[in-house]
Amino acid sequence: MPMKLIAGLGNPGPEYAETPHNVGFRVVDLVAERSSASWKAESKFMGGVARARFGGVEALLVKPTTYMNLSGESVGRTARYFGVKPEDVVVVSDDADLPAGRIRIRMRGGSGGHRGLQSVIDCLGTDGFVRVRVGIGRSAFGGPLVDYVLGRPSPEDEEALRRAMPVAADAVVCAASRGATEAMNRFNGAPAEESDAPRQEQQRD
Repeated sequence: MPMKLIAGLGNPGPEYAETPHNVGFRVVDLVAERSSASWKAESKFMGGVARARFGGVEALLVKPTTYMNLSGESVGRTARYFGVKPEDVVVVSDDADLPAGRIRIRMRGGSGGHRGLQSVIDCLGTDGFVRVRVGIGRSAFGGPLVDYVLGRPSPEDEEALRRAMPVAADAVVCAASRGATEAMNRFNGAPAEESDAPRQEQQRD
């Protein structure tokens, strides 16, 4: 099976760590933790990189340090260096148009206005990669979107995100090891509390 590349999108630095925009970082951190994978700063890849194995699959985990809007520079450079095809790339990002904690997986498609995803599309030269989007919600927020994604979520939304993190990590591993179709069938649209059974099954892989 070809090597997979799993990229979590976010912004580097402690001031951004708990913001909704950093959901992608949080998910790949959990994937790395479960796989006992260690992060290493790699300047030539413009990000942190860890090597993981699960279900017989070798995967590169990537956290770009380019800041969100230039995420594709790191993802594209890493994919090209290791010969990872776009269809073997899984990108995890936040989605302000989904309710907090809701997960949606797609095999391809546009950016939906997400600049990090658009950067990945531009740098890979295709939209044909798997994306796992985690809803961060903004229905009750009346200000500019940038203030929401770089701020702190409400306690209710943060709790929904906390519950969603393990499920999103399961979805990422499933997409990388068993394919996007199975991941979509198992995880698409389900709130975290409805996905306990798939999570427990995945952990036995």
